[in-house]
Amino acid sequence: MNKRTKIVCTMGPACDDEETLRQMILSGMNVARFNFSHGSHEEHHIRMERVKRISRELGIPVGILLDTKGPEIRTGFLEGHKKVTLAEGAEVTVTAAKTSEELMGTAEHFYLDHLELPREVHAGSSILIDDGLIGLTVKSVDGQDIHCTVENGGELGEKKGVNVPNVKLSLPAITEQDRADILFGLNEGIDFIAASFIRDAEGVKEIRKLCDENGGEHVDILPKIECALAVYHFDDILKVSDGIMVARGDLGVEVAPEVCPVIQKEIISKCNAVCKPVITATQMLDSMIRNPRPTRAEVTDVANAIDDGTDAIMLSGETAGGKYPLEAVKMMANIALIAESTIPDHKPLDFKQINPGRNLVNAAVGLAAVTTAFNVGAKAILTPTNSGRSARLVSNFRPVLPIQAATPNEWAMRKMTLYWGVEPRLSGRTVGSIAYVVDNAMAEAKERGIVKQGDLVVVSAGDPAFQVHIGNEDASTNVVYLVQVP
Repeated sequence: MNKRTKIVCTMGPACDDEETLRQMILSGMNVARFNFSHGSHEEHHIRMERVKRISRELGIPVGILLDTKGPEIRTGFLEGHKKVTLAEGAEVTVTAAKTSEELMGTAEHFYLDHLELPREVHAGSSILIDDGLIGLTVKSVDGQDIHCTVENGGELGEKKGVNVPNVKLSLPAITEQDRADILFGLNEGIDFIAASFIRDAEGVKEIRKLCDENGGEHVDILPKIECALAVYHFDDILKVSDGIMVARGDLGVEVAPEVCPVIQKEIISKCNAVCKPVITATQMLDSMIRNPRPTRAEVTDVANAIDDGTDAIMLSGETAGGKYPLEAVKMMANIALIAESTIPDHKPLDFKQINPGRNLVNAAVGLAAVTTAFNVGAKAILTPTNSGRSARLVSNFRPVLPIQAATPNEWAMRKMTLYWGVEPRLSGRTVGSIAYVVDNAMAEAKERGIVKQGDLVVVSAGDPAFQVHIGNEDASTNVVYLVQVP
C-alpha cells in the first residue's frame, strides 16, 4: 500500500543530482518546495525545470511550492565580518538603520534593518536573535538607538533573523522582493505559495490580489503560521486562505516552545474542519541533515503530526543541504505508512462543529462516499473532478481506500498532490454525462490495475443536471454512486 500523507521536500544543492531527485520522487516526494530566502531566480528556474521534467518522465505528478522570503528583520554587518560574543548581563545598544558595510557592529553596538522598531518597542520588550539563541530585554529607547540588557548570551553573526514577540510591527505583508519572486513564480507555473510571516487576513488578501491580477487564479495560497499575531488572528486568516503551513521554527521563538504542540493540534483540527490542507513543517527529521538515522523523538514528532490529521509533512534542510536527502524521504515515507495504519477507517464528523460558511451538502456527500465504501468493502473511491474539490472532500474524511482523482486540468492535478490520500492523474474523460464519467472512471481504474472485474467501487462526483444551491454557494459535488466493475 502507498503512503497517504504527502511529503514536501525543499530543493537545494543536496538534491541537484538528477538520479537523487528521481529516487526521491519514486520514494514518496509529492511537492517540491523552493525557498526564496536563498538562491537566485536563475537557480530556482533550473531546479523547477528539473523537477517538472523528471516528474513527466516518471509519470508522477509533483506540485511546485514557492516559499516567500517574507518581511523580516535581520542584524547588520560586524567588524571584520567575524562573529562577536554577547555576554549575559552585558549592556548593548542596537541601532535601527539601513544596514550596509559602512555600519559595522561590535559586541557593544550593532545594527538591525527595521527602521521603525524604536517606535514599536518599549522598556521590557524582548528582542530575540538567531532563532531565540540570543535574548535581549529593552531598557530604554533614544531616537534610533535601543538600549538593551543581554538576558541570554551567545555568538552573534551577521544577517541573523530577529523576532520581537508580542509587538505589532509595521512591516508590509509582502515586500518588493516577495512581489518580484511571486511574479517570477507565476511565470514558471507554480502551484502553491507559502506566504512567510503573515500576521493577519489582509496579508493573504494582498497576495491573492497579486496572483489574480497576473494569471495566478488557480495558485493556492498557504500562509505560514510562524508568529504570535498569526496565531491570534488565525481564524480570520484561515477563512481567506487555501490551506495552511504550521512553520514551527519561528513560531517556537515567538511563543513558548511547550505551547507549540498545542497550537499545532488546534491549527490542524481547524483546517480539517473546513476541508483545507495543512502542512506541518520545520525540524521534523532535523538530525538527518548530519546523520543517516533520525532520533526517536523526531520519529514520534512526525507520527504525531499524522495522527493529528496533517495532510503533509515537510523536509527542509534535510533535503536542501543535508548529507542524506534520499534517506530522509524514505524514512519519512516509512514513518507515514506505520502511523497511517492506526488511523480509524474514517473520521466521524459532527456537523454542528462545521464552520458556518461551509457548504454542508458537499461535506455530506464526501462523508457518504467514505462511509459507503467502508460499509460495503469497496476497493477504491473514484473522484472524477475538474477542480479537485470532489477529491478534497473525500480526502478530508481519511478513508483507508485509495482515492483515485482524474481531472482534465493540469493545474488541478498538481493541486491535488497536497491532498491526503489522493492519487491524481490527468484524464480527458471526465467531462460529459454522469453515466459517461462514471463508466470511464471505472474503465481507467481497471486499466491501471487498481480494481478488477467484480470489485465494488464508490464514485463521488458532480452531476450538473441536479445542482443544489444553498445561499451563495453551489454544491458542485452532489452524487455518490456504488458500482461494480464490469
